[in-house]
Amino acid sequence: MSTYVNHQGIDASCPRCGECCGKCACLPENERTYDHPNLWQQLREDVQTVFNKDPAARSVIEVLTSYPGLHAIWMHRINHWLWRHKLCFPARFLSHVSRWLTGIEIHPGAGIGRRFFIDHGMGVVIGETAEIGDDVLMYKGVVLGGVSLERAKRHPTLGDGVIVGSNAVVLGPISIGNNSKIGSGAVVVKPVPAYATVVGVPGRVVKVNGVKCRRMPDLRHEELPDVFGETLQEMQDRIGILEAQVEALAQKSNESDANSEDIVVEQEPREWA
Repeated sequence: MSTYVNHQGIDASCPRCGECCGKCACLPENERTYDHPNLWQQLREDVQTVFNKDPAARSVIEVLTSYPGLHAIWMHRINHWLWRHKLCFPARFLSHVSRWLTGIEIHPGAGIGRRFFIDHGMGVVIGETAEIGDDVLMYKGVVLGGVSLERAKRHPTLGDGVIVGSNAVVLGPISIGNNSKIGSGAVVVKPVPAYATVVGVPGRVVKVNGVKCRRMPDLRHEELPDVFGETLQEMQDRIGILEAQVEALAQKSNESDANSEDIVVEQEPREWA
């Protein structure tokens, strides 16, 4: 499946190879990703991610002080380090503090990739065994939940470049393919292929095609297919065709009845013995 790169404001010398290299060679040098970032580069990358994925961001000081999604991710990195080093109680306690401060609940055991951004994150819940790839964008009210009480993998795995709309719910140990889009309010309980668009309850794949660069996500949510509306329109069109056919048959039947009334049957007189 081929993809295409179509940044806004990129260098005119960008090679139009038609595929995403994952290294963002099309971007200016100061906006490219680092292979092995140090702490300062990681923080800088996180701040730049906010500017890339939220046009409302105006200044660095605004991003540092007024974006709970960014705060939740930074606190999660500390909590996840504690969790991996078997310091479970401090990790859980600090994650609870983070939830109280930001309204975003991320279990310290969850694995989260780079350039992950939560916009308007109130009510987001990410479970213990959830895994999130790089360049994922998530909106408020999203739940990555489990469907089992077993101490095993029970939460979703999101690939790179996935976009999850507001109040969407993804349940169970399923995989969401790279660069997929999950529409607002969808309930996804089955695996989703790469480059797919999912809408509805339960979630249905309604579109599979190429996407733009995952660092510049396609946010035209108004263009998501209306599966139910299209189905109802098809049913209405079909009903109209059937009504026309029934009317034609009724008219033909009436004409046949009228013709039968005009027919005079001549009978020969009976002869009596």
